Amino acid sequence: MDVLIANWPIALVAALVALALLYFLLRPRQRVSLTDSTPVRPHMVAGKSAEGRNLADEAAAAAADVAGSILSARVHDKLPGASGPPDDLVQLKGIGPKLAALLNQHGIMRFEQIASLSPAQVDNLDDMLGAFRGRLARDHVVDQADYLARGDIDGFEQRYGKL
Repeated sequence: MDVLIANWPIALVAALVALALLYFLLRPRQRVSLTDSTPVRPHMVAGKSAEGRNLADEAAAAAADVAGSILSARVHDKLPGASGPPDDLVQLKGIGPKLAALLNQHGIMRFEQIASLSPAQVDNLDDMLGAFRGRLARDHVVDQADYLARGDIDGFEQRYGKL
């Protein structure tokens, strides 16, 4: 007991740390569940293999982006959704024929490809767009492409106007 009295500041700090640790471990956590009416976006699909699922994927994507920039290699040719007939990218608000052709040169042919772009991929692609730099973010092109990739024409028109 004499040891506890002599070292009461250390005992007090240890008790406070223990209480804080117990609080963070045992506190109630917020539970979030989606309803059936919640729209499912491509990145929300369970079991979908996409870039960024683990550290190895992130490292491989980063290496491909850096190597592509240094070597001027086309690293985005195999983006998800690249199969199938090309979509008319001009349907997206803010995308004209010249920007659509430039996106096609960089391997972007379908709405699914644009909708599945990560923020890092959008930044990398944006750096390659020259005079059109900033257009993808300013005109919310990724969000527009998400609507059209899912076939949600009504949602697209409510948010962005008629096609």
